[in-house]
Amino acid sequence: MSEERRADGRTPNELRTVTIERGWSDQAEGSALVSFGRTKVLCLASFTNGVPRWMMGKGKGWVTAEYAMIPRSTNDRMDRESVKGKIGGRTHEISRLIGRSLRAVVSTKELGENTIVIDCDVLQADGGTRTAAITGAYVALVDAIEWGRDKGFIGKRATPIIDSIAAVSVGIIDGIPLLDLEYTEDSRAETDMNVVVTGRGLFVEVQGTAEGAPFDRNELNALLDLALEGTTTLAEIQRSTLASERP
Repeated sequence: MSEERRADGRTPNELRTVTIERGWSDQAEGSALVSFGRTKVLCLASFTNGVPRWMMGKGKGWVTAEYAMIPRSTNDRMDRESVKGKIGGRTHEISRLIGRSLRAVVSTKELGENTIVIDCDVLQADGGTRTAAITGAYVALVDAIEWGRDKGFIGKRATPIIDSIAAVSVGIIDGIPLLDLEYTEDSRAETDMNVVVTGRGLFVEVQGTAEGAPFDRNELNALLDLALEGTTTLAEIQRSTLASERP
């Protein structure tokens, strides 16, 4: 891997500074404020005993997510989508991505007839908001499940979480594969990709697009290797965060 430095001083295979502040909210059953560099996403998990009507009587639970950006999370203020009266396609897409990613590591049978909704609100955007949301949402989800266990809604021996989940962006700029793109990099990437990976190193989702020239198989492999390297580090950060005493 080239040691050429990027604009922020990182090497091509280096993550931004990543922090996860667990138990940020006093109200939510699970919460985490996750930072990927200047990108900051607040993830709040709400636990409800019961499931949507279409799932009643199946003995399974449900995990879903909603994603949003606050009006001044970017350089220019955006109108709230609720004020516009219409949720945008990008918002729907990312909400579904987060939900799919979390459900990939949850046994809905072990969860029982309980529902967990994760709200992911972008407080500050500098690239990689969806990947940061997935990574932080996992920590909030684990704490919400433990809250449900403490309250007796989930059996003491039940194991709803079957693996961890994290996500990271990768891309190619000037022919060089890079890990964890900030906005200035993301906006000029020749290839842009978001990769969701379990703690065991299994892919849940790969979203990749050639913004400029098409990429070849070798470049794809290089990007996936970078993503695996990055998500391995993110999984270690998640484990370290969750190993501390739960707030």
